[in-house]
Amino acid sequence: METRTLPVYEAGAIDVPFVIAGMDELVSRDTRFEPHSHPTHELLWNERGASSVTVGARTWTVTPTIGLWIPAGLLHSGITPAGTWYRTAHFGIGATPALSERPVSVEMTPLLRLLLDRLTHESLESESRALTEKMVIDVLAPSDQELLVQMPTSPLLRPIVEAVDADPGDPRTLADWATALGVSPRTITRVFRSETGMSFGRWTAAVRAQRAAILLGAGLELGEVAQKMGYRSVSAFGAAFRRIMGSTPGTFRLTG
Repeated sequence: METRTLPVYEAGAIDVPFVIAGMDELVSRDTRFEPHSHPTHELLWNERGASSVTVGARTWTVTPTIGLWIPAGLLHSGITPAGTWYRTAHFGIGATPALSERPVSVEMTPLLRLLLDRLTHESLESESRALTEKMVIDVLAPSDQELLVQMPTSPLLRPIVEAVDADPGDPRTLADWATALGVSPRTITRVFRSETGMSFGRWTAAVRAQRAAILLGAGLELGEVAQKMGYRSVSAFGAAFRRIMGSTPGTFRLTG
């Protein structure tokens, strides 16, 4: 995996000469972006594939339909699989109100994508650019759908987190882990709910769905992904994925 080290900037550390400026890249190798931050607000989304962004103990999935708003100056890292075509739009903080003071998912509607595409045209006249930028800011809004997983940090749960991170298809149940850790299932459930807002089962399913979205975006077949995620059938995988992501696995693969 390629590792990229990027600068760490405080919000507004650089006085940028733009309201909104974008870039894109088709990533040829699995790439890890080390923790970094921007002097501008960033909107990140993908034209193809799925990737992830991590802030502290929280990890978001970024897709062609669900982007992520990252406030200026906020330290974040990311993983982008080979074949992902990602795009970013950077917003000058002096000319753009912050959508949120924390990372939030953004629905990449056809209108928003059309407006952002228009801003990439070098021939766009200044008056038209200003109008388009204003429209982008007007239509930006947090999404009700947030592809987010909170990683628990309790020492008690560390063996579970490390095992599931290494192999999302780890078959051990709540009862299995309770025996291995020498505590009751109720204790594990209580700590999971306290730290993630989810039960053990729901959290495991969320991690699997998030990892599966990235594999699907890279073009893997549904059966192969289902097997890697520990499901006995594609239908069982599809039902669990849909409960977490709000759409079918095939939708994610088609966008890849």
